[in-house]
Amino acid sequence: MSEPAIRLTGLRKSFGAVHAVDGVDLEIADGEFFSMLGPSGSGKTTVLRLIAGFESPTAGTIELAGADVTRRPPYERDVTTVFQDYALFPHMSVLDNVAYGPRVRGVGRRERRERAEEALRSVRLDGYGARRPAQLSGGQRQRVALARALVNRPRVLLLDEPLGALDLKLREEMQVELKALQRQVGITFVFVTHDQQEALTMSDRVAVFAAGRIEQVAAPAELYERPASPFVAGFVGTSNLFAGDEVLGRPGSFALRPEKIHLDGNGDCAAPGTVAEVVYAGAFTRLVVDLDAGPRLVVLQTSAPGLDALRDRPVRLTWNSSDLIALDKE
Repeated sequence: MSEPAIRLTGLRKSFGAVHAVDGVDLEIADGEFFSMLGPSGSGKTTVLRLIAGFESPTAGTIELAGADVTRRPPYERDVTTVFQDYALFPHMSVLDNVAYGPRVRGVGRRERRERAEEALRSVRLDGYGARRPAQLSGGQRQRVALARALVNRPRVLLLDEPLGALDLKLREEMQVELKALQRQVGITFVFVTHDQQEALTMSDRVAVFAAGRIEQVAAPAELYERPASPFVAGFVGTSNLFAGDEVLGRPGSFALRPEKIHLDGNGDCAAPGTVAEVVYAGAFTRLVVDLDAGPRLVVLQTSAPGLDALRDRPVRLTWNSSDLIALDKE
């Protein structure tokens, strides 16, 4: 088996008394689209900066393709970073922006122009080389930043919330484009985001961070269907968390996804309650139900006439026991 593109062992980073990264062990496979997901302050961006060489670890090692780069400066690491603010040179043309990296590395004029044009074609911006960044849309500027990163042909591309400044529709379009681009170029992408839907949509695997540690690493479907802790269950998607002795008559902590609950369905579990709120959200309607047993559950239903009339009415919720997620860790 080939060496992983990235291996982190016992990685720690402290800023005074604050442990931003607190003992991270992680392997990322060559050619993988890997996301680091977590709330602000969870340590994901610091890990990215440690991989890039912008920060030095307090302890632990960083390996790229089997080589220890822990103490190497950024320019001696075969990685390139794309930031949220694009960091394009406004006085340069798009082509010159993309060709800047090869130029700094001493690549001849003809070759760097050919490589820059090839990189622009790969992000579907051929023909835009003569424009200035100010003449482009937000999505086009983001693609220029990607082309400028790809032109150096790095082994690993690090992306620090690169879609965060885009509006929702454009961000969703760029998610699809970015994943297609990663498949096309075949290099390892490490993507930092706080947007759970973004991570689930694009990634081969996701690491969920909390308080400087990794809570779980898994494929998106496993992460959503089988969260390893209450934090993951609550952060990735929407989960109803409750004590089993209240609702199920047995001990333990459990999670249940809102879309798994039905109104008077045929599930083998049932609980009566009262609808406290009805929230219309287009294709789906969210019902907030206070169970007679105490807990409040969120129920997701396909929008249909009459759901709004359920507010303040008693209902019977049902679900299958196989959809319950047992949470052993506190």
